[in-house]
Amino acid sequence: MLARKSIIPEEYVLARIAAENLRKPRIRDRPRKARFIAKNGACNLAHKNIREQGRFLQDIFTTLVDLKWRHTLVIFTMSFLCSWLLFAMMWWLVAFAHGDMDPSTENTMNSTKWTPCVTCVRSFTSAFLFSIEVQVTIGFGGRMMTEECPLAITVLILQNIVGLIINAVMLGCIFMKTAQAHRRAETLIFSRQAVIAVRNGKLCFMFRVGDLRKSMIISASVRIQVVKKTTTPEGEVIPIHQVDIPVDNPIESNNIFLVAPLIICHVIDKRSPLYDISAADLALQDLELIVILEGVVETTGITTQARTSYIAEEILWGHRFVPIVTEEEGVYAVDYSKFGNTVKVAAPRCSARELDEKPSILIQTLQKSELSHQNSLRKRNSMRRNNSIRRSNSMRRTNPSLIVPKVQFITPEGSQSASET
Repeated sequence: MLARKSIIPEEYVLARIAAENLRKPRIRDRPRKARFIAKNGACNLAHKNIREQGRFLQDIFTTLVDLKWRHTLVIFTMSFLCSWLLFAMMWWLVAFAHGDMDPSTENTMNSTKWTPCVTCVRSFTSAFLFSIEVQVTIGFGGRMMTEECPLAITVLILQNIVGLIINAVMLGCIFMKTAQAHRRAETLIFSRQAVIAVRNGKLCFMFRVGDLRKSMIISASVRIQVVKKTTTPEGEVIPIHQVDIPVDNPIESNNIFLVAPLIICHVIDKRSPLYDISAADLALQDLELIVILEGVVETTGITTQARTSYIAEEILWGHRFVPIVTEEEGVYAVDYSKFGNTVKVAAPRCSARELDEKPSILIQTLQKSELSHQNSLRKRNSMRRNNSIRRSNSMRRTNPSLIVPKVQFITPEGSQSASET
């Protein structure tokens, strides 16, 4: 390798590499459009330049629930610790004002009937421990209140009230973060890709949705919205224009019974934003189809919502989802390994408008598909027949015992004839 490098000049190698790079066509990828809704349902939206930050403090409970877990746990710990320290300072001041901190009062306490406000509170540490015992209602018995100081009774009442409020708010916040509705949505799954195929003589946009849990979603409903950038006749640019599209449901209401994975279908008709889009135009479209599944969790009664979206690159034209529900020994079984699998089917490449104007396109497409299917079957059968003949011939050549011997038969006239049996 070193000898070759020494033979070829370095200038020639660099020139050749540059020439090869110039000959190769440079294909620039299309700039990827930002999704409005991610595949996991998160909204791809950033809020900037919010001047009215005080509005978040007016709804403090929702703000605490929306915070991240590490921030919530820090606030949870600091709220209790700060309240204990605050009331420990108040108990220390009460004891100091009454003279319980004076060392001379210890002898007076033993000789006379002098009573402190709180027994055994002679430093800030003991006041802090007494504050924890009061707010958490532990009551070890070493420190206790007396009826000597009305101010101490007032502090005791105030600390109990503040402690109950902190417990209610913080424990409620932790519970709401644990039982949030989007946690249930983690087990509601959508197919990674959507398909467009012919169903009942119409082009349809379809995707699959399923629930991994046995506990059902009550009153589940599915909505589909198309989000794209549009321009009005007046020249106004709407960056996020949302259009609702109907979902084909044999039931009058929009609710679905999500006991097993279902294929949600949208018929591409005159009301659909996909009415004028063909298979060739689909890749050039700058649109995003958002799917929203809403329902009530059966176990908790909380309303949940699962979301996903499909862009043009994730929509397969002329495909159909494979069946995944089978009946096995009297039980319907769902094979989730084939949840997103699709097969290619015959579908016209034109738009739904052209298909409505020329219904013969669908008939011609189906006829071509049937002919190609028959031709493929014929080729497959002929290939199988040829393979079986070749296999039998090769077996005869390799195994001489399979060759049929010749047998001679004597006719009544005395002539002999040879035949193979």
